[in-house]
Amino acid sequence: MAQYKPTLESIEPNFGHSFTYARYDAYNHNENIFWHYHPEIELVYVNGGNGKRHIGSHVSYYKNGDLILIGSNLPHCGFTDSLTGNRSETVIQMKADFLGDQFFSIPEMKQIATLFEKAQGGMAFRGASKDRIGAKIEALQDESEFNRLLGILSILNDLGQSDEFAILNANGLAIQTVAGDNDRIEKVFNYVHEHYREEISLEEIAGLVSMTPPSFCRYFKKTTNKTFVQFVNECRLVQASKLLTEQRLSITDICFESGFNNFSHFAKSFKKFTGQTPSAYRGTLKRVLQ
Repeated sequence: MAQYKPTLESIEPNFGHSFTYARYDAYNHNENIFWHYHPEIELVYVNGGNGKRHIGSHVSYYKNGDLILIGSNLPHCGFTDSLTGNRSETVIQMKADFLGDQFFSIPEMKQIATLFEKAQGGMAFRGASKDRIGAKIEALQDESEFNRLLGILSILNDLGQSDEFAILNANGLAIQTVAGDNDRIEKVFNYVHEHYREEISLEEIAGLVSMTPPSFCRYFKKTTNKTFVQFVNECRLVQASKLLTEQRLSITDICFESGFNNFSHFAKSFKKFTGQTPSAYRGTLKRVLQ
């Protein structure tokens, strides 16, 4: 079974640009579908289709398109593939300070600054906001670079005024990286997602990044806002939620396939994580996709 390997994505705007704007369709697929993270804030509009959101430790499904704002260094997968059935996908990426260190601290930008804070949990917009703002995002394709920049500010302001959204990854996984830190946390992420079916001791993972277990525990909690044990369990629960919708395995088999060695503990943890039992979760998502 193919594994997700969360990697740091390096995003560099073209020379003379402070943001990236990309449009994908049936003839030009977005190939970046694997789990990754980057310092840039990402705004994604999926025009039509049904698909999956995997943002931080959150997994859910969307219908009839999606509009998502993802905060800096929040791990996520791509939202479309050959089976999604969407008409197009538009992706805008920008650093939080893409207009200068102080620009979003002026009074007129307070709403956007607050929006960026909320985006740290990942935001999915719905209803009229999704349709109206999504159309504005697509319309930027035909604008000059200057008008596109003005359009992005207008769109961010609209998003900041909307109350039609859900926070997807509230109190979930986010990465607070500093210079020189990306290789270390990426190594930990990759190792866990390759070995989540196995027992992973603190001594083992700390040795991987040349740290003592106490130092590693402090470092990991500071970087991800979670203990390492919480992180491993949530990786296993995310994998279980994927298997419940993508595989025809029994729930008992999914328990062990996801790295849990005790069904009672798995069922209790899954309900706490998703609010539903594994069987109810599987049934709910089947109804959504139908």
